[in-house]
Amino acid sequence: MAQPHEDPQSLPTELRPYLEELVRRARTVCGPRLVSVIALGSLALRDYRHGRSDVDLAVAVEPSLPRPALHDLAGALAHPHLPCPAAGLELVVYGTDFLSRPSAGAGYLLDLNTGPLLPNRADFDAARSPAFWYAIDRSVAHQTGLSLFGRPAREVIAAPERPDLLAAIRASVREHSDGEGHLADNRVLNGSRSVVFCRTGRWMAKRAAAREVALSEEDFRPIVEAAVRSFERPRSSAIPLPTTEVRTFLTWVREHVDQTARESGA
Repeated sequence: MAQPHEDPQSLPTELRPYLEELVRRARTVCGPRLVSVIALGSLALRDYRHGRSDVDLAVAVEPSLPRPALHDLAGALAHPHLPCPAAGLELVVYGTDFLSRPSAGAGYLLDLNTGPLLPNRADFDAARSPAFWYAIDRSVAHQTGLSLFGRPAREVIAAPERPDLLAAIRASVREHSDGEGHLADNRVLNGSRSVVFCRTGRWMAKRAAAREVALSEEDFRPIVEAAVRSFERPRSSAIPLPTTEVRTFLTWVREHVDQTARESGA
């Protein structure tokens, strides 16, 4: 992998050629404007599950990137033009001016979703998207992002302020509580991760966070452990979880996050 900070041998074997080619194509399209390619999500938190996890990446460009180049980048990285071996690729391009300041906004130049299990979508208007997912992703990146090319994550990405981040977590929990478009196991695991962040101020991998919650909350242990078992299977064979138990758990998560946010003035 060209000029990596992260040891390629520490990345999942199934992804190494793909990530190397993705970085090469990004360098070709962006040229000297490319500052960093940074892995987020399960890759950054060392919990990538092949067949289940997406590849989550942030690309930093300086100071920005012209719209035609953004379209070219989306085309160069879209599946199957660049076959994605993971469940999907979620890649967000930011300008360094935006990334260098704490923000609760979406702020992206390009949001690309593509892959065998994701519908192809390239969006160039950050004002149309709910901002909370992007704020959470940037917080994870600032804490543990893996630099695949260029400058390290902490030098490039500012973490959102804590009140803004807690507001983003509240919004994510509300969306998971609604349930639309999300697998039940992922809703439970994301809820567990939110609770652990509220308790510790640190992001933890989903399965590790779920185990922490299962140990401390006996009443919710069965539904949390069932979610972990389901998450360890491919998306296509996820285990159905009891709707009422999932809803009850997420109501508890929401109350926990709301209390933390109130105490922090968020």
